[in-house]
Amino acid sequence: MEDTAKKILFVNAEMFPYLPESPIANICRELPQGIQERHKEIRAFMPRYGCINERKNQLHEVIRLSGMNIIISDVDRPLVIKVASISAARIQVYFIDNEDYFRRKQIYRDEEGTFFADNGERAIFFARGVLETVKKLRWAPDVIHCSGWISHVLPLYLKKAYKEDPIFTGAKVVLSLFDDTPAEKFSPDFPASLPFGAVKPEEVASVDSGMELAKLAVQYADGVILGSPNVAPALVEHARQLGLPLLPYSQEHIQDGSYMDEYNAFYDNLLK
Repeated sequence: MEDTAKKILFVNAEMFPYLPESPIANICRELPQGIQERHKEIRAFMPRYGCINERKNQLHEVIRLSGMNIIISDVDRPLVIKVASISAARIQVYFIDNEDYFRRKQIYRDEEGTFFADNGERAIFFARGVLETVKKLRWAPDVIHCSGWISHVLPLYLKKAYKEDPIFTGAKVVLSLFDDTPAEKFSPDFPASLPFGAVKPEEVASVDSGMELAKLAVQYADGVILGSPNVAPALVEHARQLGLPLLPYSQEHIQDGSYMDEYNAFYDNLLK
């Protein structure tokens, strides 16, 4: 047995009980607990959407982690970090918050179902917010597991902009793909907002939609897990063409909980 437990960082788009039950929210709630029970250290992050009841869920701001500003499209936006606990699972969940991006009551679409024009920027803010907070925590993950489309900027930034940071040296990216990839295009200025650190404009010039962003996330992942039965075939084919380790979807294993052992083994194999 190794002396040091491996560290798994979960970057989740959704998580029950903070959002209603769904295939993504349920896996993102159950998996960190299951992996922790398999003797790994875990941290979990998600956006602090405005529909999350802070009083009911006992969210509170972590002052020592907040106070940083993240610049997107030449605009400074304060990063606020909140935390809550799922006491039954002994799990702390960190929330990335910003008044401009995450205070509205809807998640990705307004009351008429229109895709928010700044959803792309929200994904950028979420990715950078997670990575900067993990740096402040001085907690070096071995695996970063991204679930849900709003986490899809993170693999690019980890492998390009944070590549030399000692906190992230050697960290592997696992990407869980679901059927939540937005069909809509992002705002026209989204590709110009993506360059950061070593990310060059020409590398992201064509990333104008949820599908293109998902392909980019696959490109910078070390392994891909199919989290639902209806993942876009183009994304699965993209992962196969890149020769990435690919864990197929199994409804039976999700239902009986055995997927946790499969995911745990998937992490271990990437770290060999």
